[in-house]
Amino acid sequence: MTDPRTIIFFPEGAFGPTNNCVGIGNVLRERGHRVVFVLEESFAGTLEAKGFEERPMRLGPPPAEAEAEVPGQFWIDFIRDTAPVFRKSTIEQLGEFIAPTWQALIDGSKYVNPRLTEIFDELAPDVIVEDNVVAFPAISASGRPWVRIVSCNPMEMKDPAIAPFSSGYPVADQTAWPEFLREVRRTHADMWMDFDAFCRANGETGLTYGKLGPEFIAESPLLNLYSYPAEADYEREVPLGPTWHRLDSTIRAAETAWTLPAQLAERDGALIYLSLGSLGSADVALMQRLVDLLATTENRVIVSKGPLADQITLHDNQVGEAFLPQPAILPQVDLVITHGGNNTVTEAFHHGKPMIVLPLFWDQVDNAQRVEETGFGRRLSTYGFRDDELTDAIDELVAD
Repeated sequence: MTDPRTIIFFPEGAFGPTNNCVGIGNVLRERGHRVVFVLEESFAGTLEAKGFEERPMRLGPPPAEAEAEVPGQFWIDFIRDTAPVFRKSTIEQLGEFIAPTWQALIDGSKYVNPRLTEIFDELAPDVIVEDNVVAFPAISASGRPWVRIVSCNPMEMKDPAIAPFSSGYPVADQTAWPEFLREVRRTHADMWMDFDAFCRANGETGLTYGKLGPEFIAESPLLNLYSYPAEADYEREVPLGPTWHRLDSTIRAAETAWTLPAQLAERDGALIYLSLGSLGSADVALMQRLVDLLATTENRVIVSKGPLADQITLHDNQVGEAFLPQPAILPQVDLVITHGGNNTVTEAFHHGKPMIVLPLFWDQVDNAQRVEETGFGRRLSTYGFRDDELTDAIDELVAD
C-alpha cells in the first residue's frame, strides 16, 4: 500500500458521474486513502451513508426560506418544461436546449468558484478528480494535481473522424456534419468567449475553440480518463495524447443483493430491464406507453420507475420501484431498454447485455447511434417509434 493521501472527487450533480466516481473512490479508500466528495447541498448524506466524507456546495443561490428543496424535484420540473424540445432534431436542440444547458452549467461554475477555493484550502488535497463537462477555475488555481474524468460518450473528445458531439450522427456519413458545426458556432460562440474570459481571470490557463467546436473544459496536464469498451470505441484520425487513458469500464460493485420476485420468477419469457434515468422516467406519458406496450408481450419486465413512480401503473408481467439497485439487476437480465446515459450503457456493455436505446439529448443520442452502428443493440425514435418496431427489436435481440 502507498502512503495515505487525501483525494477529492468533484462529480457533476447527476447519478452517472457520481456513481462512476464512487466506483473508483471505493478502490482508493480500500487502499487506505482519505476520499472526500464535493456535493450539492440537496444531496447531502448520500455518500456519507456509503462511508465517504462530504463537503457541501451550491451551484446557485439558495431558495427563499419558505421553499423546501426536494432532491429530484429539479428534474421533475425540468422534464415538464423541456420535454417538447426532446421531440425535435438534434440540430434544433442546439439553440433551444443544448446551449441553455451549457449556460446553466457555466453559471454554476461561476457561482461556486469561491466555495471550491475554500474547500481546497481547508482540505489541502493531494489530488482533485473532476468528472464534469465544464471547467471550474478553482481547481487549476489551487495548484494541486488534478485528474479529468469523462463520463460522457467519447465523442466529447473531438476528432475529425468522429461526428459532432450531441449530434447523434453516424460515423460513416459526414454529410450533415458541417451544417451542425455551423449551428454550434452560431448558438455557442458568444457564450464560450464569456466563459473563457472568466476562466482566464480566475486562474485557468484558458479554453480552446477549434474547427470541431468549443471546449468548455481543458485537459488535465497530468491524467485524463474516459470509460468506454474498446469494442465500441471510435477510430480516431488524431490519437489522443499520452495523458489520456481509456478504461473498459468503471462499474460499481453491487451494494445489495436483489432477488427476482416470485411474480416474475414463476413466469416464462425473456427478462427485460427498463430504465430511462431520472430525466426520462419523469416523462410519465412516455413511461406509461412503454410499460403498457411491454405488457402485451410474453416478456417479464423490471421497471425503474423514477421520481414520479406513483403515477406509473405496472402490469402483471412487471415489477418495479422508484429506484432499483441496478448493479445487482443487470447481470440477471436478457435485455436493457435505456435512455442511453453513459453510466447505464457502459454497465450494460460490461455485463454483455444487448440494448434498445431511446435517447433524449446530450450524449444519449451519440450512445444510441454507437450501439446501433456497432451491432450491440438498436436505436429507436424515443417519441416516434411504432409499437411493432419496439416489440420486433426485442424479439430480434433476445434471439440473437
